[in-house]
Amino acid sequence: MKIAAILVAAGRGTRAGAGLPKQWRALAGQRVFDWTYQAFKSHRDIAHVIAVVHPDDHACLPAGLEAVHGGETRAASVRAGLEALDGAGFSHVLIHDAARACVSPATISGVIEALQSSEAAAPALPLTDALWLGADERVTGTQAREGLYRAQTPQGFAFPTILAAHRAHQGDALDDVQIARSAGLDVTITLGDEDNLKLTHAQDFIRAERILRGNMDIRLGNGFDVHAFTTGDHVVLCGVTIPHNKALLGHSDADVGMHAITDALYGAMAEGDIGRHFPPSDPQWKGAASHIFLAHACTLARSRGYDISNIDCTLICEQPKIGPHADAMQAELSRIMELDSSRISVKATTSERLGFTGREEGIAAIATATLVKS
Repeated sequence: MKIAAILVAAGRGTRAGAGLPKQWRALAGQRVFDWTYQAFKSHRDIAHVIAVVHPDDHACLPAGLEAVHGGETRAASVRAGLEALDGAGFSHVLIHDAARACVSPATISGVIEALQSSEAAAPALPLTDALWLGADERVTGTQAREGLYRAQTPQGFAFPTILAAHRAHQGDALDDVQIARSAGLDVTITLGDEDNLKLTHAQDFIRAERILRGNMDIRLGNGFDVHAFTTGDHVVLCGVTIPHNKALLGHSDADVGMHAITDALYGAMAEGDIGRHFPPSDPQWKGAASHIFLAHACTLARSRGYDISNIDCTLICEQPKIGPHADAMQAELSRIMELDSSRISVKATTSERLGFTGREEGIAAIATATLVKS
């Protein structure tokens, strides 16, 4: 099975408040859409993720995420996503409402497992409450609840089958299961999740906040490093070579900024510092490029299930001037860490001519790293 996921995020719903579409609202430290995207991007069985968004929202997307513009209806938006995937060799597709930010790996996996023996599958929960009919704020009757379910997403399908069903369907539909059934497909019901709520009203955000924060492991780490000046004609700071009338002295390449960031990552994991993983007593690390250390810390964090949420590094020196090189440093750290540059801050300050940095005897750096496991 080669599976793609379509995240439907073209709606303009603002009933939840805040004056913007709900998928771009903040939720538990990120945006609603970011939580949803991470759930599918990190799932081991999903090969590709594509988003369907309103044309005005294209700039809101995370870097590197493929996207197409939605249509006037949900059905039209989903079809746009399906057409964009046509010809890419996908055998199956999951279609998910981006406003369901609390979807769990187990819910996604349940749909995928059902697709191994079914052409369509979707999660749902059987109704357990009594059902009333009503009018004018009065109960006018009751409705049997047997055989009724609350539908959820992701809804999964054999790709060619659901594409053909959408192409044949006229008008809108409540969801993709309705379109599939109108084309004669049998849909398997998989186990839904009470936490897989669709954010609609303001109170839904309060509940989702509790769900997501309850499942998160947030780690903060600090790193601090100092290197003295020695004779030379350049320094390397955050991976960028800067001409200077001195060099930095160290066992490796003495990249004080990258060392501080690396130690911050190790600290967040309670893994000591660079010296524990790359002992200075070992001659193989003499003159080593600091990107080796940083890449190791990033790989270790991800192997333990952590996402690197953000990095903040401050270089403390009188010279050289950091401002003209800060963007290049940010870009190089982004490349090494495989992290969006918008999550990396590199800035500088002086010590007002006080202390060893003020006397231009060396450079110091302090960094903070945030790791999140959800």
